[in-house]
Parts: sequence; structure tokens; C-alpha cells
Amino acid sequence: MAQFTRLEVAAAMKETGMIPLFFNQDIELSKKVLKACYDGGARLMEFTARGDFAHEVFGELTKYAIAELPGMIMGVGSVTDAGQASLYMALGANFIVTPVLREDIAIVCNRRKVLWSPGCGTLTEITRAEELGCEIVKLFPGDIYGPQFVKGIKGPQQWTSIMPTGGVAPTEENLKAWFDAGVTCVGMGSKLISKDIIANKDYAKLEQDVRNALAIVKAVRK
Repeated sequence: MAQFTRLEVAAAMKETGMIPLFFNQDIELSKKVLKACYDGGARLMEFTARGDFAHEVFGELTKYAIAELPGMIMGVGSVTDAGQASLYMALGANFIVTPVLREDIAIVCNRRKVLWSPGCGTLTEITRAEELGCEIVKLFPGDIYGPQFVKGIKGPQQWTSIMPTGGVAPTEENLKAWFDAGVTCVGMGSKLISKDIIANKDYAKLEQDVRNALAIVKAVRK
């Protein structure tokens, strides 16, 4: 059962402006990554469910967040169908992110009033997602479309909220381009939670990197 309503999740996405993306099969390592992101100021985590038994890791991470990290909003990405979405919602997912637009996922998420964010790449897909009740559309892969695409969408549809994922980097130049174009928030995976950080278990660096990225987001939004 979700701990946060979809409106609360949407508000947190807009307020913080950034969602770290992460997956690892090691539960204890994943807890340390989650805590470093939390201590750095992140209040959402998209667990990219791409590995075998990923749901078991997510279940443990969600329990950990509820017990130790008050206010941390756990969600799941790379969800491909309604059955998978339902499984993760039963494990406490507060939002569901998908690589494509699927109406079956929209139905099961809306029925539970859980925020869902589908990957869209055309204005038609974005419009359909909003007709199905989507609050924040995922632009994926972000580096293929770029900030100019966001500007194009926001012209005729100023009400559309967009979250690019893929090709987003924790630099002032990159983040300023996205937020100047009108995005609501961004998703960041390996460019934030790098392979080196994981290999070296440098959680202090990750905490600082998250803090720095959030500070840049805050600054470029003004």
C-alpha cells in the first residue's frame, strides 16, 4: 500500500526537481545508496526494476525507508505491464514509471490512486497519457529529444509537466538547459550514482553529489 498519495508525490517531484534512479541486487549496498541520497536531500527514489528478484530487493528497501528514512518516497521504474505494476504497488511503491505508454498500467495505478509516469516521445503520446490521468510525463530517452523538444511541447501545452530521464547530468549547464526549457523535474541515474561510486562504496561522495545536484536545480530554477 502506498504511503503517499499521487498528489503528494507529484508535489514532491515538483518541489525537489530531481529523482535519483538506481538498481542493484545487493540489498545492503542498496540501503546505503538510498541513505546517502536521503542524507543528501533527495526525497524520492526510482528503483529501476531490471534484474531478477528485483521485487525482493525493493520490498526490503521500502521497509527500510519506512522505518529509517521518514518522508522518503519510494517508486519503481522500468515497469512493463499491469501485473508488474500491481506487484510493486503491493510492495509499497508510491509511484510507477514506465519506458512506454501502456493503458493497462494507467488503469491499475489510477484504481489505487498511485502516480504513474509513462515514457512518451511524441505530442500524441503525451496527450493520450494526460487523457488517462497522467500528472507528470516521462520524456525518454531524454538525450535523444533534448531541451528543445520540451520547449516545443510547452508551446501548445503549457499545462504539461515533463520529467526527462536519460541524458540528464548533474552539471549547471545541463540542468539549466532542461529547466529553462520548462521541465518539472529530472531523473538521474548513472551520471549521479556512478559505477565508480558503487565500486568504491563511496557513499560520502554520493551524498555530496546529490546535495550539489539539488543545489544546482534550486539555483537554475530562479
